Amino acid sequence: MINWHYETDFVLDNETNYSDWLNRIISQEQKGLGHLDYIFCNDEFLLKLNQEYLNHDDFTDIITFDYSEENIISGDVFISIPRVYDNAQLFEATRDHELLRVMAHGVLHLIGYGDKTTEERRIMRLKEDEMIKLFHVEH
Repeated sequence: MINWHYETDFVLDNETNYSDWLNRIISQEQKGLGHLDYIFCNDEFLLKLNQEYLNHDDFTDIITFDYSEENIISGDVFISIPRVYDNAQLFEATRDHELLRVMAHGVLHLIGYGDKTTEERRIMRLKEDEMIKLFHVEH
């Protein structure tokens, strides 16, 4: 089950399209879906989480809390919409594309992909690009 929460004015246009897409990502990676919550928030909200739970004192676009067990994907994915929009401008991408990238990034972490090393970041970026294409398959 995928749930959507909004701690900001931002709201997804069609939650069902995003749920279907995330389910396709999880299935393609041969995992099952448990309970997945996406929480859209602002920079300050995410900064507090970053400070409290990760002891980091900087802004980020996403924080993922993993509750997965074996092959069942569960977790909380917090996304800062202002940070996503700033990054879209920085990377010369559309806001929609950057949002898809970050949403895919979160579920890929839950699936088991990392981004600590250069090689992990390279693989993560390839997987993000692959998963973004899945969104456009049926839309």
